[in-house]
Amino acid sequence: MKTIINSEPDKRIFKFIKEHHVLTLATSVNDLPYISHCYYVFLPEKNIFVFTSDEKTFHIQNVLINQHVAAGIALETKVIGKIRGLQITGFIQIALNEDYDMARKAYLKAYPFAALHLEALWILTPNFYKLTDNRLGFGTKILWKP
Repeated sequence: MKTIINSEPDKRIFKFIKEHHVLTLATSVNDLPYISHCYYVFLPEKNIFVFTSDEKTFHIQNVLINQHVAAGIALETKVIGKIRGLQITGFIQIALNEDYDMARKAYLKAYPFAALHLEALWILTPNFYKLTDNRLGFGTKILWKP
């Protein structure tokens, strides 16, 4: 098992993010955790994930109280040597003004069907990434703090 700590973005992290489209989001308020799943778009040049969700959802109600979150993206496989997964921590805020325009454009490019019922757009800004990639050796972890 080895750990690779990077001071710069690691292309393997961004490549893994691009290969997937569903993020598991973990929120917590008053020591009560909750998870949800969201389609996302990742904008590497800004180091942000964009997703849509109604403000009335339980996870967004949690975010409005505590914007610090954790998230994960996983490759589903039963083959030990192919296991890969990304763990993230960061914070969420609603997309407003120029951020909204940028987020909307990127999200609708990836998911044109969302135009039929686009909820509020949210921005997850990661402050820590941990990619586990068993293809590099069992338990190999790549860490990056932007």
